[in-house]
Amino acid sequence: MTVAEGTAVHEVELSAPAADKVRSLLEQEGRTDLRLRVAVQPGGCSGLIYQLYFDERILDGDAIRDFDGVEVIVDKMSVPYLSGSTIDFSDTIEKQGFTIDNPNAQGSCACGDSFH
Repeated sequence: MTVAEGTAVHEVELSAPAADKVRSLLEQEGRTDLRLRVAVQPGGCSGLIYQLYFDERILDGDAIRDFDGVEVIVDKMSVPYLSGSTIDFSDTIEKQGFTIDNPNAQGSCACGDSFH
């Protein structure tokens, strides 16, 4: 997995625990052609929701960063909403899963799944 020269680069960070979890999930799938795609879509009770999923495609306008072999893709429409965000992964007795710390979010709903 290498990022092609001339490809846009986004300002989303992927923490080491999150990169390790993504790497582990990709190993379980036995796939080396997938990247983590992060997007913002309309929806949720606050107006916008995050989407994280594996994608084999690179679309026109995608911004890509490589984190020690884990590529993270953000589509061009989501880049401004996610700039400066950090994706982390927690696995504790209290919570498990990916979280996004987004300095651009002005507020979120009570469930924490959407923001504005």
